[in-house]
Amino acid sequence: MKTGTSTAPSSYRSRAPWWFNLTGHLLEPWIHIRRDPAEPAGLLQGDAPVCYVIERDGLSDGLILERACREAGLPSPMQPLAHTRRKRSVFALARRDGWIFGRNRQRSPNEPLGQLIRSLEGFPERDVQIVPVSIYVGRAPSRESGWFSVLFAENWVVVGRFRRMLALLLNGRDTVVHFSAPVSLRSVMNEAGDIRPERFARKIARVLRTHFRRIRAAVIGPDLSHRRTMVDAVLNAEPVRAAIAANAAKENVPYAKAWEHAYKMVLEIAADYSHPVVRSASFLLRNFWNKLYDGITMHHFDKARAAAPGYEVVYVPTHRSHADYLLMSYQLHASGVVVPHIAAGVNLNLPLIGPILRRGGAFFLRRSFKGNALYSVVFKEYMAQLIDRGVPMEYFIEGGRSRTGRLLAPRAGLLVMTLRAFLRAPRRPVLFQPVYIGYEKLMEGKSYIGELSGKPKEKESLIGLIRGLGVLRQRYGHVALNFGEPIELTPLLDAAAANWRDTTTDPEARPEWFNGVVNELAEKIQVNINRAADVNPINLLALALLATPKHAMAESDLLAQLELMKALLEELPYSDRVTFTPLDPPAIIAYGEQMSWITRVRHPLGDVLTVESEQAVLLSYFRNNVLHLTTPAAWVACCFLNNRRMSRASILRLGRIIYPFIQGELFLPWDSEGFGAQLQATIDFFVRRGLLEATGEGRVLERGPGQDDAAYQLKVIARSLIQAFERYYIAIAALVKNGPHTITAAELENVCTLTAQRLSLLSEPSAPEFFDKALFRGFIQKLRERRVVWTDDEGKLDYDTVLEGMVRDARVILAREIRHAILKITGNDSEKENQRAAEAESAAAPAEATNTSEELHARHVKFEHREHEHAHAPEDQDKD
Repeated sequence: MKTGTSTAPSSYRSRAPWWFNLTGHLLEPWIHIRRDPAEPAGLLQGDAPVCYVIERDGLSDGLILERACREAGLPSPMQPLAHTRRKRSVFALARRDGWIFGRNRQRSPNEPLGQLIRSLEGFPERDVQIVPVSIYVGRAPSRESGWFSVLFAENWVVVGRFRRMLALLLNGRDTVVHFSAPVSLRSVMNEAGDIRPERFARKIARVLRTHFRRIRAAVIGPDLSHRRTMVDAVLNAEPVRAAIAANAAKENVPYAKAWEHAYKMVLEIAADYSHPVVRSASFLLRNFWNKLYDGITMHHFDKARAAAPGYEVVYVPTHRSHADYLLMSYQLHASGVVVPHIAAGVNLNLPLIGPILRRGGAFFLRRSFKGNALYSVVFKEYMAQLIDRGVPMEYFIEGGRSRTGRLLAPRAGLLVMTLRAFLRAPRRPVLFQPVYIGYEKLMEGKSYIGELSGKPKEKESLIGLIRGLGVLRQRYGHVALNFGEPIELTPLLDAAAANWRDTTTDPEARPEWFNGVVNELAEKIQVNINRAADVNPINLLALALLATPKHAMAESDLLAQLELMKALLEELPYSDRVTFTPLDPPAIIAYGEQMSWITRVRHPLGDVLTVESEQAVLLSYFRNNVLHLTTPAAWVACCFLNNRRMSRASILRLGRIIYPFIQGELFLPWDSEGFGAQLQATIDFFVRRGLLEATGEGRVLERGPGQDDAAYQLKVIARSLIQAFERYYIAIAALVKNGPHTITAAELENVCTLTAQRLSLLSEPSAPEFFDKALFRGFIQKLRERRVVWTDDEGKLDYDTVLEGMVRDARVILAREIRHAILKITGNDSEKENQRAAEAESAAAPAEATNTSEELHARHVKFEHREHEHAHAPEDQDKD
C-alpha cells in the first residue's frame, strides 16, 4: 500500500494560496495518510473534470485531501473546476461561516451542486465526476495508545476547530482517506429526467449524506450518540405520539407542552454513549482496580463469546455492589467485546457521577412507573429502540443490591419490556447471559452491616459518596466473574406457544402464555447464575465458622471442616460451571487472616480461629453466596441434629416435602426426583467419609455420639441451613396459633419478621436474613402456590390440615428449646394460652424422646465450647 510522501507528478496543478501551502508544510510531520483504496486513480472514468465532496468543511480536511490527491496522482482539489465558475474542485456537505467572530451555522450544499448542474445544462457533451472522500483522523487508537489520545479519536460528533487541531497532533499519524467510486453527474441527470435543478440538488445532497453515514459506520462503528439519534426515534414512534396526545388531553395542555414533557423524559432516560469516554475510563479503571483488588478473573467467557454472534445479548448479572456496573463493562471492554448499555436506578444520576455513567452507556429508570403512563410508554419505547438496533444491554433482574448475599426474588419489569420489544419486531433473536459476580470483600461492607442488623438503607447522594471515599484505601481481595449457561428466548417461546409469532401484530397483547414465559425465564436466569457460582476462601470460612455459637473453632477442627467441604463440593459437583479456590485448608486460613476476616487466638492447647461479632454479620453475606451449593448436604445433616438414627426413606420423604420451599428461596436446579438423587449421593458420601454408618442393608443411618468428631462435622454442616427451617417454623406456627380466617398475608409477614428479629436478639446473634421480609414473603407465597394456604373472601388466610402436619414434622429438625421459644414469641398476651399452645405442640410429637431443660442447656453449652476444650457432651437420645 502506498503511504509515502511522494512528490507531486508533473501533471499535478495546485493553485492554493501561499498560506495554505505553508500550513500544509508545517502540518506534514504530524500526518501519516493511509489511502483506501491504495491507488484511487484507477477509480476515475475518462477525462471529465473531477469535483471532490467531503463530509465536513475545515482547513485540516482540505490540507489532508490536497496531500492525499497529490500523493495518489489525482487532480488537485485546489484548482478551478473546468467549465464552471468554481475556484476550487471541492465542496463540503456541511460548512461553517466565520473564524473567530463569525457565527457558526450550517450552510447548504445545494449552492455548489446547483452550480454544477447549471454548468451542464445546454451542453450534453459535458460531464463532472463527483468523488465522495471520507477523512478520519485517529479512527481506532490501539489498546496501547495513551488515554488522552483516545479522547480525540474520530467519532460521530461534529467537533470544533481547537479539538480538531488536538486530534491532528495526537492522532494524525492514524489518518484514513477513503475515496469512493465517482458518480457521473450527467448520467444521474439523464436518469432523473425533467426535474427542477433546486430539487435535483437537494436529492443528490440527501444521497451523499446517506453515503457518508454508511461509510462512517463501516469505518468507526455505528452511531451510538443517543442525543442525536435515539431521542428523535423515541419521540416519533407511534405509541409515544399517542401517549403524548393522551397526556395533553388528560392534563388539558397544548400538545407542544406535553411533547416537551416527553422530551425531557427521554433526556432523563437515554444514555449518551461515548467511545472516547469509555476508552478513557478503561485506562483510569485499570489503575483503580489494581489498587482495590488483587485480581479480577473471568471464567467461561470464551463460551459466552462463542454463543453471542447473531444475537441481541442481554447480560443479567448478580447485583451485590455498585462496583458491578464498572467491573462488567471494564472486563468486557478489555476482552474486546462491545460495552453494553446498562439500566441503572435514577438514584445514581448524581451530579458529576451521572453524566459520566451516562456516557459510559448507563440509561436511567425510575424505581416505579406507577401513576405515570407517559413515562412508562417512553421508557418502553426506548428499550424497544435499543433491542431493534441490536445494542447489547445489561440489567439486574433482582431490582436492587442484595443485602443478605442471596439472590433476590426476580422483578420481571425489564424482562417484560424486553419480551414485548422482541415480539414487536422479532428480527434478531435474544440471548440472556447470566453472570455470577463473587467478591471476597465489599466496599459497601459497613453500610451493609447496619442494614443487615435492621437499620434503614441510606439514600445515595454525592455527599455520601465523597464521605465514603475512605473505603478506597483498603484492599478487597479477588473478584470472579463467572459466565453461566446462556438462555435463548426463542426456544422458550416455541415451547410455550407454537403460534407465538401471530401475536407480534399487537405489542400490547398479553396472551395466556405470556406471564408463564416471563416467570420461567426469570427463574431460569437465577438458577443459571447459581449454577455458575465461584467458591472462594472467604465463602468456605464463613460456612464453617458461622455454624458455631461463638463463631470460633480450634484450628485443627477448622482444617478438617474445610477439607471436608472442599471434598464435598468437588466430589458431588453442583454444576460444571462452578469454580473453586485452588488453596488448601492451611492456605485458606492464612488468607482469611491476611484479609482480616478471622483472628487467631494463641493458646497452649492449640490456637483458636475466631470472628468478631460485627464481622460475623457481614461474613454471613459470603456464606449465603454459596449456601445453595451445600443444600443437599445441609438437609441430610439437619436430620441428625436431634437424632442419632434415622431411616434413609424418612430423610428422602421429608426432603421432598421441604424441597419446594428451599428451591424457591435458593433457586435450586433440580426437580423433586433430582433432589432425591442428590440426597442419595450425599448420604453415600457421608457414609464413605465415616460421618454416617449404614445398617440394615443401608436402610438405616446412624451418626456417632455427640462428642464424636464426625458428629461435630455434621452439626457444622447442618447449621448453615437451620435458620431457614426456623423461619419456616415461625411462619407456620404464627399462622396456626392465630387460627384460620384471622390474619392477612401482610399481617402474617409482619408478625413473622418481628418474631424472627426477637429470636435473633435472643439466640441468633448473626442472622441477618431474619430482618429480610422478602424471605418470609416468598415462603408465604410458596405456601399459597401449593394450596397449603389460601385467601378467603375477606382477604384472610385459611389453611389445610397438612400445615399442622408440617408443625409436627419440625420436631425432626428443630430442637424443642427453639420450637418453644418461637411459640412463646408468636403467642398472644395471655401466658396461659402460651403454655397451652406449647403443651399442644409437644403432645403432637409423641414419638419424640423427652429431654429435660437441664440436658438441653448442658448440650448447648458444651457445643458452644467444643472447639476450645473438646469436652464430652452427653449423647443425644436415640430415635428411629
